[in-house]
Amino acid sequence: MPKATFYNLKEEKREKLIEAAKEEFSRVSLYEASISNILKKACIPRGSFYQYFDDKEDAFFYLLNEHAKDQHENFLQRLKDHEGNIFKAMADLFHSALKHSQEEGQNNYLRNVLLNKNYKIEKEVTRYIRKGSDDSRFTQVSELVDMEGLNIKNTEQLYHVFEIVIAITFHNLVQCLSNDYTIDEAMSKYKKEMNIIQTGLH
Repeated sequence: MPKATFYNLKEEKREKLIEAAKEEFSRVSLYEASISNILKKACIPRGSFYQYFDDKEDAFFYLLNEHAKDQHENFLQRLKDHEGNIFKAMADLFHSALKHSQEEGQNNYLRNVLLNKNYKIEKEVTRYIRKGSDDSRFTQVSELVDMEGLNIKNTEQLYHVFEIVIAITFHNLVQCLSNDYTIDEAMSKYKKEMNIIQTGLH
C-alpha cells in the first residue's frame, strides 16, 4: 500500500498521480505498465514514484483496493434497497458495473483488470465481501441479508452461497468485456444463470 508520503501530498497532486496510474493500467496490463509513463503523465520527477509506492504493483493494488471498497459500500446500499435480497442486490451491482464499464476511459481499465486477473487480483477485488481475510466485511453483509428468503441455515452456508454468486458474477463480467455484449444481452444471460442458483437444481 502507499507510503505515508503519498497521503501527505496535496490532494490535487495526489489525484493527478492516481489518474496517471489508472490511465497507464487502462492502456496495458499491470505487467506491461511503465512507471516512466505514469511519471510523465503526472508530471513528477522520476525518483518521486518510489517515495509514494514500492513499485508499480503497489500502485496497481492500491487502485484495486479503493475500487473494492467502493463496490463494498455500493453492495451494502443495494442490500438495504432490496431488503436483504442478495440476488437482486448482486444483479443491481452487476448492472451498475456494466454501465460503468461503458463509460469513457473505464472500459479498458476494467478489461485489463478482469481479463488479466490472477488469484491475487480476484482476491483483492472481492476481499470486502469474502470471509476469512483481515479486511473482511462479510459480517456487515451477512447482517443485512434476509436469511429467511434463502434455503440455508447459517452464515457459514451463506458464505458458500456468496462464493458461488461471486464466481458467476466475475465470469459474466469477463465474458461481457471479452465479447462486447450489450448491457441487455449481458443481463439476460446473467439472470438466467442466477435464476438456476436461486431456484435450485433439484
